[in-house]
Amino acid sequence: MVPLLKTRWLCKKNNKRVLLAMEPNPDMSGVDFAIESNVPVKGGNAAQKREHDKRIAAGTMSRSGVKCPCCGTIMTMEDIRVEGKAGRLCSTMTAVAIDSQNGKHYRMPTSHDIQMATDAEKSLSELFSQIPFGIPEEPTPKGGNGASRAFSVDGYGFDQWKKLFTPRQLLALGTFVKCIRAVRDECTTTHGAEWREAITTYLACGFDRMLDFNSTGLSWITSVEAIGHTFVRYALPITWDFNEAATINAVRGGWDMCLGACMESLQTIGKAANEVAPIPKPMNKSAIGLNSEDKYDIVLTDPPYYDAIPYSDLMDFFYIWLRRTLLGLSLGLDTAFEEPLSPKWESADNDGELIDDSSRHGGDGAKSKATYENGMFRVFEQCCRSLSDSGRLVIVFAHKHPDAWETLVSAIIRAGFVVDGSWPIQTEQAARMRAQSSAALASSVWLVCRKRPATARPGWDNQVLDDMRTNIRDMLREFWDAGIRGPDFVWAATGPAMEAYSKHPVVKKANEPGPMTVSEFLTHVRRIVVDFVVGRVLSGDKEGDADIAAADRLDEPTAYYLLHRHDFGMDEAPAGACILYAVSCGISDRELAQTWDLIGFTKGKGKDDEDEEADADAESDDETEDNSGSKVKLRTWAQRKGKSLGYEAPGGKPIPLIDRVHRLMHLWKAGDLS
Repeated sequence: MVPLLKTRWLCKKNNKRVLLAMEPNPDMSGVDFAIESNVPVKGGNAAQKREHDKRIAAGTMSRSGVKCPCCGTIMTMEDIRVEGKAGRLCSTMTAVAIDSQNGKHYRMPTSHDIQMATDAEKSLSELFSQIPFGIPEEPTPKGGNGASRAFSVDGYGFDQWKKLFTPRQLLALGTFVKCIRAVRDECTTTHGAEWREAITTYLACGFDRMLDFNSTGLSWITSVEAIGHTFVRYALPITWDFNEAATINAVRGGWDMCLGACMESLQTIGKAANEVAPIPKPMNKSAIGLNSEDKYDIVLTDPPYYDAIPYSDLMDFFYIWLRRTLLGLSLGLDTAFEEPLSPKWESADNDGELIDDSSRHGGDGAKSKATYENGMFRVFEQCCRSLSDSGRLVIVFAHKHPDAWETLVSAIIRAGFVVDGSWPIQTEQAARMRAQSSAALASSVWLVCRKRPATARPGWDNQVLDDMRTNIRDMLREFWDAGIRGPDFVWAATGPAMEAYSKHPVVKKANEPGPMTVSEFLTHVRRIVVDFVVGRVLSGDKEGDADIAAADRLDEPTAYYLLHRHDFGMDEAPAGACILYAVSCGISDRELAQTWDLIGFTKGKGKDDEDEEADADAESDDETEDNSGSKVKLRTWAQRKGKSLGYEAPGGKPIPLIDRVHRLMHLWKAGDLS
């Protein structure tokens, strides 16, 4: 039997280092585990210490597969998938963590521990026979391209939701479902219908939160000695070495913690639901199915972002349990949970969940993308019909790819809206799922739109660009004087600029055939914003047209370098901010890293160990590239060692000014002053 382990650290702190030791057993048929406490630190510097720690705690897993600790044979990832689909992947307990007066204590599992975990399966049939729909045997999502790349469990034989839980976890979760339903029945006779529904719903919310901490997708956080949670990111990858917690204990992921977290929201909800505020009316229906005769003052939406998040497939993790918990509570809930799984895209109806997922379209990526983009237009078109004449459409959007923004703005304009405001708001938590080990943006942008008059006429590009420059110049100064800096400054300037373009149904080119596209217009806008910022940088924050003119002559890599160096120096910077700066300069972050060797991507300063361990339990993503990470650093002149640096540029492009400067620094150091 070959153990599938990514890491063997149990605790890794400055004052406490505990390792799971592993040795082949005498007959070489498997391994024996042991607890090794007080693991010494070795190495003369930080890099040597990290390398030593990686070596002594190395598991058996790597990107290529698993290495047998007994014979050294390599089993590929495809081999593991075959074994998984044949039902030959199993789990075994390797260590037990116990709370003590002096913190966590680790020991090897006893025969009783192992027997209790095994015996749980014997009680599942009887327990789930008392729960609606029985044990969760609904299918898990299929992995694929687009949004469905977030799932890999199906490829290893975990094709039913019940397989993502250990028998003991299923027993615990099923018992909670049974008890919540029993409380509901008791409330029917003691509290009345409204109290019954409220109490049951709050209990279900606590249970729903507890689900995230009770699956086989949990990694052990060695830096704090606590369990992780299932959705570290918006995906369901394989977690090779996982852990489970006793949910009835006062532990992270336990019932008390999870229900208590939900109850903390009561006070805020109570303030929102005052006598003045209208009672909200949730509708479980398609956005394009709204009644156009009903007119609204505001439509606010946070739309899906292409293939970023497979919402409904991820929701099924919670949906299948809520369906079992809430059945019979009310007619509305029974209707909402009528189907075994949450709503998906329905090709026959040309309606459903709107994401870019080729698996919903027979693997046709082009069709999936076109369906998403057309669907966004149809939604905004319906929003336009549903708004009053003086109403506003507010769209919350945070996506790092420029084509996503251009598609969004195009759909808004086609639907009949004028974009007259954009506000960057830090609505995103620093520790949210997408922020962890990813290049997600830290701010979301709120676009404010009004309906375009039906009498609006086409515009000409030269006039539109002149209007845009006039509109944006004063706003740039106002935003700058207000202290808005960094990427937020770029976003804040986009709204006023878009008004000049979007007030026309189409903008024609005066000197050549065809319309001016949104992409072309935004390129002009971003460059003006960049020139303004770089001009302020060159002038030391003082206003000066000469410096702005000088900035206008800068090449893209140099303009980016100045922006980055001014805001972040040579320290690590958030990837989202750098992506926006790159786009604003007319270049991509990938080009800056791969073509110009101007930036590098990291996981975060001082976070090497934590990030590595947080992701160490997850299956390696075959699509992960070297230019991924949550932080970006400028490369120093000494790190840029290309032989052609400053002499010629890739593809015959003009040589960037920053390349010439860095070449001069190399020559100066070499003493070549000729």
